[in-house]
Amino acid sequence: MDDTRLADLFEQHRARLRAVAYRMLGSATDAEDAVQETWLRLSGTSAADIDNIGGWLTTVVARICLDTLRARRSRPEDPIGDLVPEPSLEDAIDPEREAVLADAVGPALLVVLDTLSPSERLAFVLHDMFGVPFEEIAAIAGRTPAAARQLASRARRRVQGAEPAEDADASRRREIVDAFLAASRDGDFEGLLALLDPDVVARSDVAAVQMGSPAETTGATAVAKFFAGRARAARPGLVDGEPGLVWAQGGVARVAFAFTIEDGTIVEIELIADSERLTGVEAI
Repeated sequence: MDDTRLADLFEQHRARLRAVAYRMLGSATDAEDAVQETWLRLSGTSAADIDNIGGWLTTVVARICLDTLRARRSRPEDPIGDLVPEPSLEDAIDPEREAVLADAVGPALLVVLDTLSPSERLAFVLHDMFGVPFEEIAAIAGRTPAAARQLASRARRRVQGAEPAEDADASRRREIVDAFLAASRDGDFEGLLALLDPDVVARSDVAAVQMGSPAETTGATAVAKFFAGRARAARPGLVDGEPGLVWAQGGVARVAFAFTIEDGTIVEIELIADSERLTGVEAI
């Protein structure tokens, strides 16, 4: 594909990409930078090998924005950027989805979005505002579809102002995580089984695998065997604002345990050792 045709193809998607980036970052300047970086990555790729150019571009710009949000978390003293009125983005998103948000993307909503963790904001913006399937969001965030769905649900409740219910849910999730920690420390195999969904999956990111963790363990029996007696040094913590566990050395988080909980049982455990993702982790 020649450069002129590639540029024309990119321009067909620019409005949507800018809309995604603006809602992710809350800054027109940062959004434009993300879109430009997306173009640079496209121009350095063999576009003929891309089956769905629109989906590919959305994935790339979302990943760029997610990295930017995580970098902001690691440098909280940096200004987020000047919020300016939303530029005209005709046909950038489905009018029905826009209507659900009442005033579309105004300063008030951007303020609320800034209270979300990077992963929550990604899931909410892509799914609730642009209709991206959870399977695709999961691939971008490095989570499972179930975890991506939970991120979006949690973000949605915060955006809608349903904090009391969220607090109650968070308390129950904290109880489950604390019970998991106690059972793991004590080597209580049966106690772990009682907390785990039969089809639970434990996954490790690349950094955790390099530290010796298995890439994936499936099924309640296998997961319970793996964790029984192993979490002695872990402490309760917050992972992307959610109840989790943290293993730290010298006061620095080295590994975080993120939990996805549905209907009172643990359906996914993620071991996170990537330094960038650990910026959103804190021991409590």
